[in-house]
Amino acid sequence: MRTGRQKKLHFSKLYTFRCGRAGFKDDHSQIGGPGFSRVVYCNEPDFEASTSNYASNYVRTTKYTIASFLPKSLFEQFRRVANFYFLVTGILSFTELAPYSAVSAILPLIFVITATMVKEGIEDWQRKQQDIEVNNRKVKVHRGSGVFANSEWRHLKVGDIVKVEKDAFFPADLLLLSSSYGDGICYVETMNLDGETNLKLKQGLEATSFSNEDSNFRDFKAVVKCEDPNANLYSFVGSMEFEEKQHPLSPQQLLLRDSKLRNTDYIYGAVIFTGHDTKVIQNSTDPPSKRSKVEKKMDKIIYFLFGVLFMIALIGSVYFGIVTADDLDGDRMKRWYLRPDKAKIFFDPKKAPIAAIYHFLTALLLYSYLIPISLYVSIEIVKVLQSTFINQDIHMYYEETDKPAHARTSNLNEELGQVGTILSDKTGTLTCNSMEFIKCSVAGTAYGRGVTEVEKAMAKRNGSPIVNGRDIVEESAESNTKSLIKGFNFKDERIMKGNWVREPHSDVIQKFFRLLAICHTAIPEVDEDTGNVSYEAESPDEAAFVIAAREIGFEFFKRTQTSVSVNELDPVSGKKVERVYKLLNVLEFNSTRKRMSVIVRDEEGKLLLLSKGADSVMFQKLVKKGMKFEEETREHVNEYADAGLRTLILAYRDLNEEEYKEFNEKFAEAKNSVSADRETLMDEAADEIEKDLILLGSTAVEDKLQQGVPECIDKLAQAGIKLWVLTGDKMETAINIGFSCSLLRQGMKQIIINLETPEIKALEKGGEKDAIAKASRESVFQQIREGKAELTASRSEAFALIIDGKSLEYALKDDMKNYLLELAIGCASVICCRSSPKQKALVTRLVKSGTGKTTLAIGDGANDVGMLQEADIGIGISGVEGMQAVMSSDIAIAQFRFLERLLLVHGHWCYRRISSMICYFFYKNVTFGITVFLYEAHTSFSGQPAYNDWFLSLYNVFFTSLPVIALGVFDQDVSSRFCLKFPLLYQEGVQNLLFSWRRILGWMFNGLCSAVIIFYLCTTALDPQAFNKDGKTAGYEIVGTTMYTCVVWVVNCQMALAISYFTFIQHIVIWGGVGLWYLFLFVYGALSPSFSTTAYQVLVEALAPAPSFWVVTLFVVISALIPYFVYNAIQVQFFPMYHSMIQWIRREGQSDDLEYCNMVRQRSIRPTTVGFTARSLARTNPLEGRNHR
Repeated sequence: MRTGRQKKLHFSKLYTFRCGRAGFKDDHSQIGGPGFSRVVYCNEPDFEASTSNYASNYVRTTKYTIASFLPKSLFEQFRRVANFYFLVTGILSFTELAPYSAVSAILPLIFVITATMVKEGIEDWQRKQQDIEVNNRKVKVHRGSGVFANSEWRHLKVGDIVKVEKDAFFPADLLLLSSSYGDGICYVETMNLDGETNLKLKQGLEATSFSNEDSNFRDFKAVVKCEDPNANLYSFVGSMEFEEKQHPLSPQQLLLRDSKLRNTDYIYGAVIFTGHDTKVIQNSTDPPSKRSKVEKKMDKIIYFLFGVLFMIALIGSVYFGIVTADDLDGDRMKRWYLRPDKAKIFFDPKKAPIAAIYHFLTALLLYSYLIPISLYVSIEIVKVLQSTFINQDIHMYYEETDKPAHARTSNLNEELGQVGTILSDKTGTLTCNSMEFIKCSVAGTAYGRGVTEVEKAMAKRNGSPIVNGRDIVEESAESNTKSLIKGFNFKDERIMKGNWVREPHSDVIQKFFRLLAICHTAIPEVDEDTGNVSYEAESPDEAAFVIAAREIGFEFFKRTQTSVSVNELDPVSGKKVERVYKLLNVLEFNSTRKRMSVIVRDEEGKLLLLSKGADSVMFQKLVKKGMKFEEETREHVNEYADAGLRTLILAYRDLNEEEYKEFNEKFAEAKNSVSADRETLMDEAADEIEKDLILLGSTAVEDKLQQGVPECIDKLAQAGIKLWVLTGDKMETAINIGFSCSLLRQGMKQIIINLETPEIKALEKGGEKDAIAKASRESVFQQIREGKAELTASRSEAFALIIDGKSLEYALKDDMKNYLLELAIGCASVICCRSSPKQKALVTRLVKSGTGKTTLAIGDGANDVGMLQEADIGIGISGVEGMQAVMSSDIAIAQFRFLERLLLVHGHWCYRRISSMICYFFYKNVTFGITVFLYEAHTSFSGQPAYNDWFLSLYNVFFTSLPVIALGVFDQDVSSRFCLKFPLLYQEGVQNLLFSWRRILGWMFNGLCSAVIIFYLCTTALDPQAFNKDGKTAGYEIVGTTMYTCVVWVVNCQMALAISYFTFIQHIVIWGGVGLWYLFLFVYGALSPSFSTTAYQVLVEALAPAPSFWVVTLFVVISALIPYFVYNAIQVQFFPMYHSMIQWIRREGQSDDLEYCNMVRQRSIRPTTVGFTARSLARTNPLEGRNHR
């Protein structure tokens, strides 16, 4: 036997809750009306004309098409104000207003726009390749006469009958007709849709479930009328006319595109929605557009520079108008060289106002070099390269799953260095979401000697090395050796290896583990070669239970349509025997019932109801005689919850034939009911049979912390980052996990907000909704006010806020949310328990908008998508809950611990690099632009450019562009080791020290100083003294070229001074940029005078032979760099920033001085800091008395 699955299985009796026969409910009365007008003729090609208005199954996710690429991409580029400005100046350069040639103005713009469009085109081409791969996948389609042939997905049409085989994806939204199972049941994995890896059960209509062979579709005909395409994944309303009968349709019959067929050999389905009409595509809205704070601020700086440009252009034009009006004094011309007597407009004294207006337009063109044309494209290049470094960081590669870090967008790199608050999911993010059976309580006796991570943390917290009689050091060493059996980490010689038969209550133990082996919906897979059994379960918990039963000696190995087979140890003979239990009903778990039960008949003919569920429900279901071990079991359950474990209560009862017959009839009637309260009737029927239970015990499974989580949280806390945990778990579990990962610490005061007060509970029993809501709101508000009062009374103590989902519902209302935020900001840790996906997103929005700081959300499941998209940065954990969170994230990592390196190393580097790069960009453009302005002012604002046309055009594109890109990619103020050793460094980004207005304006002022020094020293040194040995004076072309040479040297040397970490590449680009200028000047000057104009042979014949050119260049460059050098020396010596301190530690060789390093490191620790470092410091040396920067 290969597996426990066979064709023609009839599971309808088992899956009684989800697979009941659907009836026509109120929803179906809408069919044919607005929004419910779709008609599908199944397997009828003659009606293809009627489906011609439906979408094809070709899916396109590209942003552009061949036809739209050019216009749409150009529109995207010129939406940027800087690019639009350069387009306008480029157009104006073709007029007489331009002080330079049109070609020299247009070519740099074309270069920048083309580079960006090529990048866009490459990214879209990659999306196109993915589309081609998906659209060309193959599926079997009915071609008539019962013959199915392979066809590409893109050729599918509405109404086609397709055959999908095991482990294949569904090519469109299909109506399930039949499957390899007789009742038309199939298992579906929806990981691509909702991120969940547990299997969903689907069932076709009973009327079509017998058509489970190719030949059955020779004459198959049906008409489906249903809802129009929509984005709701969990609803489907329709009806099928088949064999002249109407059959209602529900979501149970709909198989969604991109979900996968599992544990079922094949299914047949009719295509209902195709292509962009499918629900998954309808849901695939573009993720929210996110821009970093640095980028938004950069736009403001551009606008500021535009303001400066317009201001100096206006001042110059007003001055020019006044001087021009005064140019003619009778016959005497003051500026005779402009020939105002023969001027048409530009210099005509009689039309001075018009001349001033023309000059204003000329000045706008001339001063445009204040705006860095290559800034945007340079930043895009740098961010892509930074993302490559993140992707290739070996320290963020998780070998176990073969997953590296993946930056899915490069727009937010620098934002990683400014995170103020992290909002984290718990299960699967802080924990592994890999459940392990670790303890159990049977017949009032606790079994399982394992020590959980939470227990270890609690023992350390209490200063005790012993937990449950075991040394935690010894236990930690044991736990480091990974369990050989996934899902099972149970150690107790009393019941393992068959020893349970010698226990006092061996009969109860037998029933306990037999229940675990039978009460589930798992499917067994038997390996033919080894005979080992593995399981496909709906959740990790369920898999852990079945595995635990197998390891104790109750091996579930086979399932048929009506039975479950178990190999179990016979306590009499001591041998394994095969027992078959006839499976009559499966009453499945849901969030209302909070339990699951099965009704079986054993080999002796006895009827048994086996049940497992939450303690809050199960204890109420016990019969008095079945409560023998209740007190001990409750005590154990509380201990397990304190240890951070998930618990379930196990109980059973014997049924008599009459009782079961009565239940089965009532349940069948409820199941086939056509009324709107069908689910309620089914719940009531189940509730009547699930009573008078006899308690067996409790299970406890552990969802372990991921490796390195406490250490990571500690480092993030030292960096000044706050961590909020938003989880669906109950409060006790979340609190204990908080202690184990150092988010909470002993002595930290807990402000707990919940609605568990006696008054609220009394109202809930009364059932008055308005009274409950009013009382709940007032209670929450009162608790928030009391919490704020506690905070105000004790500023130096650390507080933790813990709030549950019910309270959060009221606290997030508009009139209360700001009070909640004020309270939460004052606390060191915040834990939100029992929170829904919507509440996670709302809390994230509140923190983002309320604090104004960068928020980062991290999660691994579909329920975290809203939170990830709402935060400034969304980090997806590529764990076991599917890929939905990853697909909605900005960056994907495999483990929470990698967040430490992502933020403290890459985040800090990227923030510093981008900030320094932008500041430098504005510095070099201000330096260059102001020399142009000063020269024009020197020539009485006559519109005369200081430099040759091509000198102007190539400054940003060639001579100064590569060094700034190298700065953005390679510069490091400190190494990664020091970034992690001194998390304090991260505060530079949180406080935005490197991109504040003070720093930006400081760099611009530095550029202004450099420009003034370059201009006045050059003009003073070269005019009117003899320039060379022949006694010639320096003309306009010599002065302009000398100034330009000084500018190129100064901005490149300034780069060399600003860089902290030199690489070979940076040496090449910095000194290569200077060398490129001389090479260009030589080659360009050798061209025809009609092309090179003022630069003709200027280097070879004028500059190179003249010693004064080299002396002036050297003197000017040193003079221009002195102000920055002096300022930097004073700052480092007397007002050092964090990175300067750490650089000094490294240079002085004090990095190995533990005492000194600890002193520096503790600058970032406050009384409210969480993490084990702060905890140990709080214990040994209270923080209240410390002085902090």
